[in-house]
Amino acid sequence: MKAHHSIRAIALASAACSGVAALPALAQQVPQGTTVEQDEGAIIVTARRREETLVSVPIAVSAFSGEALERGGAIDITDLANVTPNTTLEASRGTNSTLTAFIRGVGQQDPVSGFEQGVGIYLDDVYLNRPQGAILDIYDVERIEVLRGPQGTLYGRNTIGGAVKYVTKMLPQDFALKIKGSYGTYDQADGIISASAPIGDLIRVGGAFARLSRGGFGDNLTTGDENYNKDVWAGRATFEMGGYGQPVLMRITGDYTKDNSSARGGHRLIPGQLSGAPVLDDVFDTRGGLSDPKQYVKSYGLSMNITAELSDAVTLRSISAWRKDDSASPIDFDALPAVDVDVPAFYFNEQLSQEFQLLYDQGPLHGMVGFYYLDAKADTAFDVRLFTTVPGLTAYTQADVDTETYAVFGDFTFDISQQLSISAGGRYTWDKRRADILRQNYLGGGSPLFGGAGVAFGAPGTNFNGEREYRKFTPRVSVSYKPTPDHNLYASYAQGFKGGGFDPRGVGVNAPDLNSDGIRQDSEIAAFLSFRPESVDSYEVGYKGNFMDGALYVAVAGFYADYKDVQIPGSVACSVGGIPSFCGVVSNAGKARFKGLEFESNARLGRDMLTGGDRLNLSTAIGYIDAEYREYISNIGGVPTDVAANREVQNTPKWTASGTLGYTAPVGAGSLYLGSTVSWRSKVYQFEIPNPYIDQKGFALWDASIVYTAPDDRWTLGLHGKNLLDKEYKTSGYTFVAANATTGAIINNAAGFPTPTLGREGTLTAFYGNPRQVFVTGTVKF
Repeated sequence: MKAHHSIRAIALASAACSGVAALPALAQQVPQGTTVEQDEGAIIVTARRREETLVSVPIAVSAFSGEALERGGAIDITDLANVTPNTTLEASRGTNSTLTAFIRGVGQQDPVSGFEQGVGIYLDDVYLNRPQGAILDIYDVERIEVLRGPQGTLYGRNTIGGAVKYVTKMLPQDFALKIKGSYGTYDQADGIISASAPIGDLIRVGGAFARLSRGGFGDNLTTGDENYNKDVWAGRATFEMGGYGQPVLMRITGDYTKDNSSARGGHRLIPGQLSGAPVLDDVFDTRGGLSDPKQYVKSYGLSMNITAELSDAVTLRSISAWRKDDSASPIDFDALPAVDVDVPAFYFNEQLSQEFQLLYDQGPLHGMVGFYYLDAKADTAFDVRLFTTVPGLTAYTQADVDTETYAVFGDFTFDISQQLSISAGGRYTWDKRRADILRQNYLGGGSPLFGGAGVAFGAPGTNFNGEREYRKFTPRVSVSYKPTPDHNLYASYAQGFKGGGFDPRGVGVNAPDLNSDGIRQDSEIAAFLSFRPESVDSYEVGYKGNFMDGALYVAVAGFYADYKDVQIPGSVACSVGGIPSFCGVVSNAGKARFKGLEFESNARLGRDMLTGGDRLNLSTAIGYIDAEYREYISNIGGVPTDVAANREVQNTPKWTASGTLGYTAPVGAGSLYLGSTVSWRSKVYQFEIPNPYIDQKGFALWDASIVYTAPDDRWTLGLHGKNLLDKEYKTSGYTFVAANATTGAIINNAAGFPTPTLGREGTLTAFYGNPRQVFVTGTVKF
C-alpha cells in the first residue's frame, strides 16, 4: 500500500488537532451527528447538523436508538431494512460482512474494486469507501440513522441514493461497566463487554470488546465446514477530552473486526449438468470444493473527531480518519466438488479521509459549509478456474483502482417567518480514478498468487493503465411551511452524482476497433473498459406532524427521481482469443424513473389500561416504489438495442411494510416489554434480467421479544425470536446460464434444464436469509 497514506494521516491529524486546540473556549460543546430523543412523541434530531425536531426537518429520515435496537434483538444493520421504507440491506452472497445496500432503487451489488456504492455507509461520520466489512454488528451503539435520497450537501462523501449512519456511544462522565451475553439456537453465543472511566475532569477512556459466534445453518458436504456460521472478534477503544460543558470535544476512536466465518456456499437450484449431482434438500447445505484461500474479513481504522465552538453562532468540526480492510474469499460459483467455475479472491482496501465543517446558527440563518478529501486504494485479485471446460485453464485478474476526491459543499436555511423557511445548498465534486488492470491466462492449474502450478501462456488479455477525471456540481433546494410547530409541509429538489470508473474484469483485447485501423489503440481500450458517471434528479414533497400532544407522529413523503446513465456492472461468459472465459461487462444503461410514497408513524394506542403506567404503542413503516427503466441500451449482435421493456430494477421491491406492536408495563420496581414485528416485502428481482429461479416472491417475517428491565436499569433479561415462522427466502444468487439477449428468457437444453454458458455443470445458485432463531440475552451494568 502507499506509504504516503500514513504520512498524510499524521499530517492531517496534527493539523486538525493543533488548529482546534488553539480555538478560544467561548461556549458549550454541541453534540455531533443526529441525536434522537423522544418524550411523549417529541423527537429531536440534528440530521441537518443542528438541533431540530424531527417534524422540522425536510428530509426523509428514520432514526433508531441503541436502546430500541437492543430491546428488539437487532443483530446487525441489515435488520433495519425490515422496518425502513424502500430500503434493502443484506449480506452480499458469499460472506457475512460485505454489504449490499439499496435505497429507493439506487445502490450497488458488486463488491470488486472500481465500483462505488450508491448508498453511503458512515461509521461515526467516517465514510466507508468499500462494502467489505460494512455489515456492522450492533454493539456499543448510540443510534443508527437511515436517510433517503441524495445527501451530498450535508455529508462528506457524495451519496447518490441515501446514507446509513452508525453512531457509537459517547463515554459517560462516571465509571461504567456493562456486560452482555446471548445464547440461542444454532449454538449462538455472543459476549460483549464495554467499560469506561474518567481520568480527571476532562479526559475519559473506554472501550468495548465483542465475541460473536454461531454454528452454521447448514454444512458443506464436501469440505465438512459449517455453512452460514458466524465467527467474529471485534473491539473498539475511545479517548475523549472535553465535552460536557466544555467548548471543545476531541474524540479519538480505534476499531478492529476480524470475521473468521467459513465461506458461505450457495445452494444449487438445478442438477449438475455434467456430474448429474442432484439438488440438495436443505437450502443451507452446499457441496463447493474450493477451500483455499481460507475465508476471512479483517477491517480496522482510526478516527479523530473534533468539535469546537468559536462563538455562540459558529462551530468548527474536523473529522480525520484512516481505514483498512483485507479479505480472502474462496467463491465456488457452481457449488460442486469439481473445479467448474471456482474463483479464489483477495480484496485489499485502504482509505484516508479528512473533512472540515463550519456551522453557523444565529437568528433566521442556519447552515454549514464543508470541505472533504478522500484518498482511497482498492486492490482486487482473483482466479477464474474452468478446469472442466479446459483442464487446468485459469484466467487471472489483478486490478488496482485508486480514487482521489476533493469536494466543497454547503447548505443554508433562512427563516422568512416563523412558519416559512427556504433552504439551498450545493456541492462541487472532483473525482480522479486511476486503474492498473492485468488479465493473464494460465494453463496447468491456478495462478501462482493463489498457490497454483499454472504456467502463463499467450499475451495478457488486458494490460491497462489509465485514469479519468469527473467533475460535477449538484444543487439542493427546499421550502418548508409550518402552520404550527407540530406540523410541517415541505418540498425539495436534490441532485445526486456518482463518478465513473474502470471495470476491473474487462478484457482489453475484446475492445472494438473503433477507427477500423486494425490496431487496438490505448484510447480504444480505455473507452471499452471505462464507464461514465451516473446522476439522479430527485424531487420530494412531504408532511410531518405530531397530534394529540405527541401521542401520534406521522410522516408522509412522495418522491420522483430521474436516474441517468445508470451504471450496470455484470459478469458473463465470453471468449478471449478463442478461449472460453469470464468477462466483466459494464454498461451505462440509459435512463430510469422512480416514483413512490413512504409512510411512517408512531402511535400511542393507550396507557394506564391494565395497570398504572403501562403503554401500548404501534409503529408502522410502509414504502411503495414504481421503478422502471425508460431506456436500457444493450449491444446485441453488434447492434445497440433498447431492451428496457424486458429489464427490472434489482433489489427494489415495489412494496415494503412493517408494523411493530409494543406493550410496556411496570412490574414491581422494574418494567416488562412485550414486542412483536411483522414485516413484508413484495417480489424482488436479484438482477436486471428477471430469473424465475433466483428471484424472490413476496414474503413476510415475524419477530418477537420479551424483555424485563430491573430497577434503575441495572440488569435486563430478554427472550428474542427472529423469523419465527421459519420462512425460506432468497437474498441473492449467481447465474451463468443461456438466456435470450432481448427478453432474458432462459434457454433450456435437451434435458429440460438451463443451458450452461460458463463451466459445464450450469451455475444457478442461491443464497438465503436466516432461518428461525431464538435466543436469550442478559445484560448487567455496574
